[in-house]
Amino acid sequence: MTTPTSLPIPGESFLGKKIHFIGIGGSGMSGLARIALADGISVSGSDAKDSSVLTALSALGATIYKSHEAKHVENADVVIYSTAISPSNPEMVRAIERSIPIMTRANALATLMHGLKSIAIAGTHGKTTTSSMATVAFQACGTDPSFAIGGTLTASGSNAHRGSGEFFIAEADESDGSFVAYHPLAAIVTNVEHDHVDYFATAEDVVNVFRNFAETIPGDGFLIYCHDDAGSRALGEAVTHCTTYSYGTRADSDLKIDQIELMAQGSRARAIWKGSTIGTIELQVPGHHNLLNAAGTLTLGLTFGLNPTSLLSGLHSFRGAGRRFELKATINGIRIIDDYGHHPTEISVTLDAAKRYADTGRVLVIFQPHRYSRTQAFLDQFATSLDVADDVTLLEIYAASEKPIAGVSAQLIAEKMKHGRFIPNFAEAAEHIVEIAQPGDVILTLGAGDVNSLAPIIADGLAKRFG
Repeated sequence: MTTPTSLPIPGESFLGKKIHFIGIGGSGMSGLARIALADGISVSGSDAKDSSVLTALSALGATIYKSHEAKHVENADVVIYSTAISPSNPEMVRAIERSIPIMTRANALATLMHGLKSIAIAGTHGKTTTSSMATVAFQACGTDPSFAIGGTLTASGSNAHRGSGEFFIAEADESDGSFVAYHPLAAIVTNVEHDHVDYFATAEDVVNVFRNFAETIPGDGFLIYCHDDAGSRALGEAVTHCTTYSYGTRADSDLKIDQIELMAQGSRARAIWKGSTIGTIELQVPGHHNLLNAAGTLTLGLTFGLNPTSLLSGLHSFRGAGRRFELKATINGIRIIDDYGHHPTEISVTLDAAKRYADTGRVLVIFQPHRYSRTQAFLDQFATSLDVADDVTLLEIYAASEKPIAGVSAQLIAEKMKHGRFIPNFAEAAEHIVEIAQPGDVILTLGAGDVNSLAPIIADGLAKRFG
């Protein structure tokens, strides 16, 4: 392959061009396509897997191909791809052969954000929820921001929107280091921890890429960091080229939260901005981690001069994001929750919230590890974090784009647990959960792969059992 060409970033506008997305059905790519369509840009895209996302994009005017073939890019002016796309993809190969400019998803998003007050929300964990919170809070202030989020915003049922206002809120994914292309005016970093071990060999590699990301913020911009997280705090304290603000429970945080109350289905805390109480954060989503996400959102809004009462009202109205502790069904007092958590830290905070949510009931988990490399790197941590649940069924590893690693299996996690079992067959795993669940229990489908497909199957099984 020859070296791909690309548009400069901040780049020339996409207006008047024909854009083709390789892998248009992905959460990040589909959001960009949705925004481009709203801008009146000609959009086509391909994906090997049919989905409701493709149907929706087609209805909005996109030309959709349900296969990857070289001819699909023949009339494109620009080709956009995600880093999950193989260099041998026939559309990539043809675009390079014809010298059609190709861009990563991150570079394309940077182009779509250009000219607006861009906000990038990054972090190893919590960035989808925080991006969603920020969007809802800014909407409550009447700003109508554009947004591109890696999950579905429950309030709108969409992952992206081209707003009429001056702000653009984007989730910044660090998994391949490409978020350094954004050059945002403002950024939140929720936490910095080792993950994506297929790309980052060491924790120091992760620290370095977040440092590089922070350095792209202009001198008149600002970085908001979580004072409670060691990695985020170290990053924030090292930044000197732009203004920084901190949030958390520590007394010296710019936005301090205290008087914390954690309830089964929500949470509450007092918010103190630079020594003055500005109100109470009241959330309809559970967990201490979500109070921190809300504190980061509130800090962001205050730094832009938005009304604190409106920001707090927006946070109170927030009802979550898709696959983030999302209630899918309640059958005979048994609640089925779906969550995207796939790192031991995420699992720990999710199960903490789930135990509180279940009250006197049990927490029954079906967990699908995501990627062989992550499973191998955090084997002991997965076992420890999952053992907080009352019963854990482990599916086999969801490979994503990885090739299997010899000897690495979800069974290794189960063997290290006190009450985990390995049931790789989806149907058998669902049957097990349906058989053991009792009224008051919480069933949690957990993982970043396709484990969420079991939620309706379990709900149907429970309805038949108790019907």
